Amino acid sequence: MQEKRKALGRGLEQLFSDENINTFEDIENDIVDNARANNTIVELNLDELRPNPYQPRKKFDEEALNELAASIKEHGVFQPIIVKKTIKGYDIVAGERRFRASKKAGLTKIPAIIEEFSDDEMMQISLLENLQREDLTAIEEAKAYKTIIDASNITQDELARRVGKSRSHITNMLGLLKLPTNVQDLVLYNKISMGHARVLSKLEDIDKINELADQVIKQDLSVRELEEISSDSNIKKTSPVIRKPKDSKYDILEDKLKEKFGTKVKITDKKITISFENIQDLNRILEIMNFDIDE
Repeated sequence: MQEKRKALGRGLEQLFSDENINTFEDIENDIVDNARANNTIVELNLDELRPNPYQPRKKFDEEALNELAASIKEHGVFQPIIVKKTIKGYDIVAGERRFRASKKAGLTKIPAIIEEFSDDEMMQISLLENLQREDLTAIEEAKAYKTIIDASNITQDELARRVGKSRSHITNMLGLLKLPTNVQDLVLYNKISMGHARVLSKLEDIDKINELADQVIKQDLSVRELEEISSDSNIKKTSPVIRKPKDSKYDILEDKLKEKFGTKVKITDKKITISFENIQDLNRILEIMNFDIDE
């Protein structure tokens, strides 16, 4: 037990190692294996539990929760959640989806492992769980990156290397946090895409950002159309966009690939060009493509 506490107490600068972030699965499996070996898994009342205050996820997929609830109702909760004891009960460190789904399934108790985490450790593990396991929205991901940078005092370059992303991806994501809160909410609830938000985040005029965000929704503007009108300082904010013929039949596909890979993509007849900044960025893109260079 002492050895495990020592490992978990190393701090952000150690959990986020020099080469890459440790996987959440490794941390969780170590905790669960130790609890099973020492017979320390307990049953806690759901009404004693509180969501993790450091949880970056603000929006949960209701359909996915309903599916998990149905599975829990039939088979029970296989993997215990991890919690921290507090004055008022327990804070959930990892497993909030299981907690929410268990409530939907009508359970009153859930298997849990109680750990004596510090606030920093709670934040670390929650960020790891969400960055590596969950499909965060762009805004949630951006806030998670900012929390890591602020808490561990590392540069964007260091963070990019450790999470396996390009520096431009980290910069673009953090730039979203400069958007007005109401526009961030549009991204959070999928009213506008990451591509739209990235274009808007490069503007300084708050009024123009709000007007263009509204225009994107009302006129269903593509990212390319937004780029065109946002770069034209003489255009009237309320003027409807006159759509020009597409320069390329691959425009929509290019936009989707840009968002998927977090980098510039150009498609011409019989050729796709994907830009990358360095070998780490190339490896990141290859991982997204599920391409194994060792095969």
